[in-house]
Amino acid sequence: MVPSGQLSPSTRPDLSEIGLLDLGDLAPEPAWRRPVLLDADLLILVTGGHGTAELDFRVLPCRPGTLLRARPGQVLRCSPGLDATVVRWHDEALHGLDVDVDAVPTHHQLAGEDEDAVINEVSQLTVDVRRHRGDPAARALLRHQLAVLLLRLGLLPAKGGPNAHGAEVATFRRLCREIERGYQHTRRVEDYAARLGCSVRTLTRACLAVTGRSAKQVVDERVALQASRLLAATDEPVARIGRRLGFPEPTNFGRFFTREVGVSPGAFRAARAEPAPRIVRPRPPAEPSTGSGRA
Repeated sequence: MVPSGQLSPSTRPDLSEIGLLDLGDLAPEPAWRRPVLLDADLLILVTGGHGTAELDFRVLPCRPGTLLRARPGQVLRCSPGLDATVVRWHDEALHGLDVDVDAVPTHHQLAGEDEDAVINEVSQLTVDVRRHRGDPAARALLRHQLAVLLLRLGLLPAKGGPNAHGAEVATFRRLCREIERGYQHTRRVEDYAARLGCSVRTLTRACLAVTGRSAKQVVDERVALQASRLLAATDEPVARIGRRLGFPEPTNFGRFFTREVGVSPGAFRAARAEPAPRIVRPRPPAEPSTGSGRA
């Protein structure tokens, strides 16, 4: 007998499965009325149209050949008119494979040989996912195809990054991992320093080197980001969101959010409930007539 509240083995989702979607499949409401809170890793390859993708409230230009990498927990909204192939997976799909998913750029405009190679690999993965859907014998093939695709993307030329030493980058990444585990419970840098076995000064130096912001700012920005995600993509009451993030009093949450984001939680939610704008490319002007006759 299966305990109450748990899925039986026959209904439990297979988190090692790799899926292919169209971009429109991600939006439960027409015209992307508001952002969608993601529950899986996504690789989005734009195949048609011109517009924008709003990933965690960062607006990214999109056209054919644009590559987007989205993570679970982020919020996504795209302008209507974009077409894209979406590869979807969970961590379990890459278990045991030596792939650094964090090396894949969040936003990259493919061109030349890189674009040809990525399109070929995405196309082959699409064919094989559809051909072997549900076939356990093909799981290894699909997992390795996804791994090769991500490895290739991790080798794309990197844009200019922060001027930080390796030790500072490593410390910053350790702090970010610890923040992910603890941001709902504490915003005190002293707590994170104690967990990591270093000083507040060390964390602040690392954050300044990598981001230009203090450790306290990095922690508060992570809390504000999570609040923004929940306000934009869910109908959860503002007071409950505040409690989830460690603010027992709604007024304290409101002041914190307004300070970090610049508007109140209610105003932020209302602004994100509007449809995403559609980008329409202007038609080129008509060529002047070279004939001698009248129009």
